[in-house]
Amino acid sequence: MGHDLRLYSHENLLQQIQTAVYRNGYYVLEFYANQHKPSSVQTATIETFYLYPSGGTLRDSSFQLLFYDSRYDTYRGFKHPHMSR
Repeated sequence: MGHDLRLYSHENLLQQIQTAVYRNGYYVLEFYANQHKPSSVQTATIETFYLYPSGGTLRDSSFQLLFYDSRYDTYRGFKHPHMSR
C-alpha cells in the first residue's frame, strides 16, 4: 500500500497542495480528523481543510481558524505552486 497523504504532516500538506484545488485564495485539502482537527494518525473520519497561503493559516471545514504557521505564509517567503501556474 502506498503512502497515505491524508495523514497530517508538513510533508503531506506540501504534497497535497501540488495537485489540490486552489480557489478564492485557498487550497482544498483532506486529512484524517480527530475532533475536527487534522490528525497524524489514521482515524475513521476524513475532513476537508483549507490552507490560506496569504496568511499562513489552516482552517477547518467551517472555515474556523485552526492555526497559523509561518512556513505556509507567503509574506514570510512561502512559495506555493499556484504562484508559478
